[in-house]
Amino acid sequence: MIASNRTRRATLRTIAATHRAARHTAKALRYRCLSGLIAVAVDAGTLIKTGDMLDRLGADDLKDGYKSWYGRHVKKAYIAANGHPPVMVWAQHRTTGKWIHVAAYQPLDRALFVGLTTYKQTRHLVAADFAECA
Repeated sequence: MIASNRTRRATLRTIAATHRAARHTAKALRYRCLSGLIAVAVDAGTLIKTGDMLDRLGADDLKDGYKSWYGRHVKKAYIAANGHPPVMVWAQHRTTGKWIHVAAYQPLDRALFVGLTTYKQTRHLVAADFAECA
């Protein structure tokens, strides 16, 4: 019984020390650790966010609200095609700096292009790209 009390106290001390360390860690490090390998894949370019896709297409003139709706269309298309939601990653919002939870996709995922065609604010990007290729 004495050993169990010692073990319990040691466990509680370890938990308390972990919580103290977490309170004094930078916010960026906390969110980076929460995302783990997914954040590394996003940084390496093997996974992209919808905002990255729009940047590649030159849609910098779109408002943040429109970009958000594009992301919703892409997520809906991804779930319809795969039956499960995409992987999520914590990222800093490009204008506000707040940490937000966003979906990450393969760079050539079909849902990214379906989202472009189903959302009326981004349809012009698809038409312009196809016109340039032809």
